[in-house]
Amino acid sequence: MSDENSLTGRVRRYARVGSAMAGLGARLAGERYLGVPIDRERHAADLRAALGGIKGPLMKVAQLLATIPEALPEEYVRELIQLQADAPAMGWPFVRRRMQGELGPDWQRRFQSFEHTAARAASLGQVHRATALDGMLLACKLQYPDMGSAVEADLRQLRLAMGLYERYDRTVTTGDIHAEIAARLREELDYQREAAHMRLYGAILRDEPGVAVPRPIAELSTKRLLTMTWLEGRPILDFAEKASLARRNEIALRMFRIWYVPFYYYGVIHGDPHLGNYTVAPENSADHTVNLLDFGCIRIFPPSFVKGVIDLYHALETNDEALAVDAYRRWGFRDLSRDMIAVLNRWAAYVYGPLLDDRARMIQEKGSGVYGRDLADSVHRDIRGLGGIAPPRAFVFMDRAAIGLGSVFLHLKARVNWHRLFHELIDDFDEQILARRQKAALEQAGVPLPEEG
Repeated sequence: MSDENSLTGRVRRYARVGSAMAGLGARLAGERYLGVPIDRERHAADLRAALGGIKGPLMKVAQLLATIPEALPEEYVRELIQLQADAPAMGWPFVRRRMQGELGPDWQRRFQSFEHTAARAASLGQVHRATALDGMLLACKLQYPDMGSAVEADLRQLRLAMGLYERYDRTVTTGDIHAEIAARLREELDYQREAAHMRLYGAILRDEPGVAVPRPIAELSTKRLLTMTWLEGRPILDFAEKASLARRNEIALRMFRIWYVPFYYYGVIHGDPHLGNYTVAPENSADHTVNLLDFGCIRIFPPSFVKGVIDLYHALETNDEALAVDAYRRWGFRDLSRDMIAVLNRWAAYVYGPLLDDRARMIQEKGSGVYGRDLADSVHRDIRGLGGIAPPRAFVFMDRAAIGLGSVFLHLKARVNWHRLFHELIDDFDEQILARRQKAALEQAGVPLPEEG
């Protein structure tokens, strides 16, 4: 593919995305200002059809939007997440040229073997199986070309879409949501940063039983090529459909600790609990290890934010309004009225509900998701009636991780005492100890401190 063709393709892509987003804006504006009703379901399907051939960052954005409440109308998010997430894989001649650009003209001599066909194609890159000179099985994640410019273009279109929706419905101010998505997407382009995240998680989870993290191979990696040890596994949905309850509960327990040991002990969270980002070792393995595979979307929080998450739990547990106010302040919410706090507490009580309930239970027990949607709609209406709200940046991915992980537990149909799992992590919490532990772990892994709170 020549540079000229690449540029032509990008121009066509941006024009196509732009016209689709403009159509979305025109319809929403017509509904709001002119009283012209639209069939949102049909228009959302039309939007998906218009964008169906466009891959890359837009797919990543669609995944992010799917678990950030109120970022876009539900009908549009539902259609966007049905877009094919797997971009068409690069052919071997192109891969060979890209690998030469990353590792030099003799790159093939640095591997015992390198599979020509991608094992997995995703939104920002594709993965090839390879074998190291010493026989170790490797996964080589190679970024698609021009992803930097594609990310920036898609982020501009995303800002347009969010702005249009905000003019339609001012319940939620989307500026910080966009800023947080933009920051995380730009970080995902840097595979050297992802390698550092991988080292960080390898150290944090080293002593967790039944958990595996790949090891990055520095001498075979660059900013756009990440080579790591290969972890064999099967999709988690395979086990959700076939495994016993005891086995599903075991997987849920490990997933809970994979996400929340890093958060409550180190102030770090994996912001992308997407079903493709972890696998379970085959049935014939010794302990059915859960493999955590992707480390592009990692969020580092100040210790005060972690304390706020725990304080809000205790505030709901004891009906302590002053503690709840301080917790929301630590999260980054500002100028909340008592009425707004009461509305937020209704949603928080739903999210924290399984943690407050000291018994073995499913993560959600009311109405297979209908209750949650109805409650979210009710909260949304009340927030709108109180003049709207601006979710702080730090809140965006914490909320996304909790909701996304909850969906995994629903898929597993696990029955676990979430209350006891949670208390195992928080009962000895000390903000100062977390701060020291976080600083040491980040420095050792080579992860830069976050620029914003």
